[in-house]
Amino acid sequence: MRVVAALVACLSPLFAVAAQVPPAPAKPATTVTVYRCTSATGKVSLQDAPCAAGQAQQARQMQRPVDAPARPVPSSPVPPPAAVAVPPARDVVYLAPPRPLYECVTPDGERYTSDDGRGNPRWVPLWTLGIPVARRPMPGGGIGSPAPPSHPAPPPRDRLRPLVGGGGTWVRDDCAILPPAEACARLRDRRAVLRTRFFNAQEKERDALRTEERALNARLDNDCGGR
Repeated sequence: MRVVAALVACLSPLFAVAAQVPPAPAKPATTVTVYRCTSATGKVSLQDAPCAAGQAQQARQMQRPVDAPARPVPSSPVPPPAAVAVPPARDVVYLAPPRPLYECVTPDGERYTSDDGRGNPRWVPLWTLGIPVARRPMPGGGIGSPAPPSHPAPPPRDRLRPLVGGGGTWVRDDCAILPPAEACARLRDRRAVLRTRFFNAQEKERDALRTEERALNARLDNDCGGR
């Protein structure tokens, strides 16, 4: 009896606490009964309660609809990074330095152009350059052909080397560089002359004229900014 009394004394507080705890809410049924009712006039209705008296009744167990889970609220979209404007690529054209054009003058005043500034060579006697010419005495006291000087004077600058044993030397016409605008005008004039000659030229000469005109066009594009 004492043991039973002790057990009752120990379990009494537990029963008291259990009585104070509210029961857990019952889970809703996963199925539902749907009633199909047909009246005497043939009208059909569906309802979740039994049919009224006098109506034909059909009951069917169906899956209870379940609400769809709440859709997550979309967070504010992160804006894409701003596109960096890339400048369009530019064509780079490397041009060669303009080539100079020279105008040369002959002793007769005739003018022509040269690409290298070296005029046409011509043969002139030494005495025309102010170089003294010695003559060898002939037998009997006469004067014969001039004797070559033992120490000839050096030829002027930009002149060709004198021929050994001759009475003259090669010299070149004087040349001066043309301004860029005048040089371009002379190149276009030269191309116009080539085109005029082209119509009356033979086929072999036409090939040479075409080659020369292509070279002129390329030089005009590079040196003069266009044709």
